[in-house]
Amino acid sequence: MNKENIKAHLGAVIDKDRILDNEPMKNHTSFKVGGPADFLVLPESRDELAAVLACCRENELPFYVMGNGSNLLVRDGGYRGVMIKTRQLDKISVDGEVITAEPGALLKDVAEAALAYSLTGMEFASGIPGSIGGAVVMNAGAYGGEMKDIISEIEVITETGEIRVLPIEDCAMGYRKSIVQENPWYVTRITLRLARGDAAAIKATMDDLNLKRKTKQPLEYPSAGSTFRRPEGYFAGKLVQDCGFKGYSVGGAQVSEKHSGFVINKDNATAADILKLIGEIQAKVKADFGVDMRTEVIVIGEPCD
Repeated sequence: MNKENIKAHLGAVIDKDRILDNEPMKNHTSFKVGGPADFLVLPESRDELAAVLACCRENELPFYVMGNGSNLLVRDGGYRGVMIKTRQLDKISVDGEVITAEPGALLKDVAEAALAYSLTGMEFASGIPGSIGGAVVMNAGAYGGEMKDIISEIEVITETGEIRVLPIEDCAMGYRKSIVQENPWYVTRITLRLARGDAAAIKATMDDLNLKRKTKQPLEYPSAGSTFRRPEGYFAGKLVQDCGFKGYSVGGAQVSEKHSGFVINKDNATAADILKLIGEIQAKVKADFGVDMRTEVIVIGEPCD
């Protein structure tokens, strides 16, 4: 199917002003790299998201659903298909000790809403630079907290377009995993159950954790956060450092001198630079320690010709 026909199909279910052609993905990822997607669409409601998903499936169009792009690396050749960005599904509501959020809401904004209502439990996530939908899919965590600790239930669209509500007990959440990763489902709503707390204490904890993050992590450079998952029995950053990679560069990509668990875009890196550096680290750690270094970063798209 040619691009004009694809755009016509998409235009039947979403406003054409929210269908972007040949959109550079470097503008939509925290790594600030990535070639153009054939189309990037921006649904603004669950119904629009469902309609776009159905359109892609009915017309056999390749698609990928993203949030804030904070854990995503798109190769330099871009993405051949439809990128669906849920960032504009960002409503947050509070009812007693329950917060309901759409998947595109940023974690920091949900944490601020919790603070405004003196609700505790969300502090650990206040500095994670991603959307809550992506945080659910990956069971994001930091400083001893994980999303599974505060989720009551999630709502998803299944591969058939059915809307399902899953209580936390059915979400199969573990270290950087959830049931959503194992199925072609997409999060449309998240319900959190928090606890009453003291606003001053909640803010003090958030400020303390964000100061630690700023002090220890290379937030001044584009990155996707922690590059590698924590191998069982090890710390990823220490393995990278012990293999001599601290400050090591490939092209414009570098292992942070502040924290070896972060690969950063130091100087106009390409996705190829970042992937080559990751590959060298994985090979060296495997050779020296026998440990497989799995990435937290999700890699999609095509290499340059």
